[in-house]
Amino acid sequence: MTNLALASEGPFRVALSGGSTPKTLYGLLASSELRPRFPWNRVFWYWGDERFVPHDDPDSNYRMTVEAMLAKAPVPAQNVFPVPVDGAPEEAALRYERTLQEAYGGSVLHPAKPLFDINLLGLGADGHIASLLPDQPALEERERWVVAVPHGRPEVRITMTYPVLESCRRAAFLVAGREKAPILSAMQIGESRVPAARFEPVGELHWFLDRSAASESNMASPF
Repeated sequence: MTNLALASEGPFRVALSGGSTPKTLYGLLASSELRPRFPWNRVFWYWGDERFVPHDDPDSNYRMTVEAMLAKAPVPAQNVFPVPVDGAPEEAALRYERTLQEAYGGSVLHPAKPLFDINLLGLGADGHIASLLPDQPALEERERWVVAVPHGRPEVRITMTYPVLESCRRAAFLVAGREKAPILSAMQIGESRVPAARFEPVGELHWFLDRSAASESNMASPF
C-alpha cells in the first residue's frame, strides 16, 4: 500500500476492514519502519462496515483501527471518516452515504472513476464481506451506497453496498484461518454464491491468504 500511495497523485482513498487480520497490516503501516515513508497527509480513511456501537466500544472497527494505526501515525483528523453510530441506524447510513458522495463529487458511480484507490476486505467463515451477510436484503441493494443491516448478527451493522465496495482501483482480500478454507475452495471452483463470490470490483482483485486459509485451494500464494 505504501508504494501505491506514494506513486499516486492527489487524494488517496482507502476503505478499511475490521477484524484481526487487517489489524496486523495497520500495525505495520504505523511501525517505525513504514510510518516515515507513508504519505499520511493525503490519504483518506473510510470503513466498509461498522457495528452500530459507540466508537469506544471494544467491538468497534473504528476503535481497533485507531489503536492499531491512526493513533500511532501523523494522521490529519480531517482525513478520517468513521461511520456514524449515533441516532437511528438507517439515518446514520444515509449520513455516511452523503459523506461518500461528497468525497466522490456526485451520486452516480462511474467505472472509469473509482471511489477508492484501495479497498481492504476480510472474509467471514460464512462468506460475508463487510456486513453484506448471507440471506439479507442488503445483498440486492444497487441504488443506495450505505445501508443498515438490522438482522443476521446480534448487533445492528452499517455497511457499504456492492456498488460502492466494487468502486475501487484495487481490492485486496486479507484472509487467515483454517475455517475460511472450505469457502475459498468452493468459490474457486464456482460452487458457491456466498456474498464474497458475488463481489466484482471494477479494478484489480488480489487475494492474500495465510497457509491455513489456502490449504484447500490455490487461489493465492500463502503468507
